[in-house]
Amino acid sequence: MPPRTATKSSRERPAYRCSECGLTVPKWVGRCPECQAWGTIDEAGAGPVALQKVGPGPVTAPARPIGEVDVRAAKARPTGVDELDRVLGGGLVPGAVLLLAGEPGVGKSTLLLEVAHRYAAAGGPPALVVTGEESAAQVRLRADRTDRLHPALYLAAETDLSAVLGHVEAVSPGLLVVDSVQTISSPALDSAPGSVTQVRAVTSALIASAKARNLATILVGHVTKDGNVAGPRVLEHLVDVVLHFEGERHSTLRLVRAVKNRYGPSDEVGCFEMHDRGIRGLADPSGLFLTRHSEAVPGTCVSVLVEGVRPMLAEVQALVAPTPLPTPRRAVSGLDSARVAMILAVTDRRGRVRLAEKDVYTATVGGAKVTEPGCDLAIALAVASAASDEALSPDLVAIGELGLSGDVRRVGGVERRLAEAARLGFKQALVPAGSIERKPAGMRVTEVDDIRTALGHAFSATMRSLS
Repeated sequence: MPPRTATKSSRERPAYRCSECGLTVPKWVGRCPECQAWGTIDEAGAGPVALQKVGPGPVTAPARPIGEVDVRAAKARPTGVDELDRVLGGGLVPGAVLLLAGEPGVGKSTLLLEVAHRYAAAGGPPALVVTGEESAAQVRLRADRTDRLHPALYLAAETDLSAVLGHVEAVSPGLLVVDSVQTISSPALDSAPGSVTQVRAVTSALIASAKARNLATILVGHVTKDGNVAGPRVLEHLVDVVLHFEGERHSTLRLVRAVKNRYGPSDEVGCFEMHDRGIRGLADPSGLFLTRHSEAVPGTCVSVLVEGVRPMLAEVQALVAPTPLPTPRRAVSGLDSARVAMILAVTDRRGRVRLAEKDVYTATVGGAKVTEPGCDLAIALAVASAASDEALSPDLVAIGELGLSGDVRRVGGVERRLAEAARLGFKQALVPAGSIERKPAGMRVTEVDDIRTALGHAFSATMRSLS
């Protein structure tokens, strides 16, 4: 009988891991089946060993009826920043781990310095800020500029995981801010700081410390060029709350959007404004998205969008100009280009507003990002106003989604949107038919079925307001 050839056991067989999402596969492939990235699969050593049969073991705490579970441990403590508390559902829960992600320079460090200062000034345990991207002197200069100094606010500049845990042991804070998690590394691992292995290990260690000490922890995370959280996807599953900090450099408006929240709503949005002395919350941000003119201007229309559960007014502007080019130009700013192209086609074909030989430019005011379909009707009316060079009534708002057949479809929260418009002084509104049961006092609300009817009412409303 010939001798049997030795084969590699499951312990010796190599495994392959994706450097983008952390997926482990038994053999090499060119494209990751999880994140669809090319060329990110690398050999990662021996593959996982199948678990043997596991028997019952000791428990940390006995199981109890759900009604006997103490909920005081999960009670949120307000941060003092009202807009952030709105997004979190009341404040920071002891032992909770938050991940705040955003583009470089958007203001993450400034916001968290404000949160740490408010937390320290409220009394109780101190706040600890660990920075791995800046020196302690740089953070101190920012605190001097924004007047955010307090004896109970501690600061440390560290990039070593063991040193961070040592600071936590020495200070015993109630709030820990790590800026950022990609800069912290463990010397026990051979990989470079910011790699998938390091980020996963550092986050797991910080989460374990937070749960053991009942320590509220905020981790700052980087984002990729696509706007997603950098690092393994499992990072978002490990933490309790995932927040995205959004904004543009040329605009003072900043939005904190909840993507995941185990302790509160996951559809809330907080509004902030950057200024010379730091950052402040905006309880009423609608004024940033409106332009008040002394007289009506053609090509403008106001709509009411909903960010989370908050209605905010936004102004849409349009410019229509003749062009000698065989292919007219379509330019957008702050709007979805594909949706605007569809609205222009519907306005041309169903609304009989000729746009085939004209350039069309559409934009929002104040850096607002309008992507929801509830503003379709306002975009169409602004384009029609610009094409005819006739201004709409300055106290008119338009709400509704446009279909390809030209019909105006219902959207959610119409009554809440109208109440916000009435509060800011608007007197007339165009809404989809059958979408409201109670009209705001002092507002003339007209229900429309299609774009042709909406155009007729919009321009007749303008004539009424001028007469």
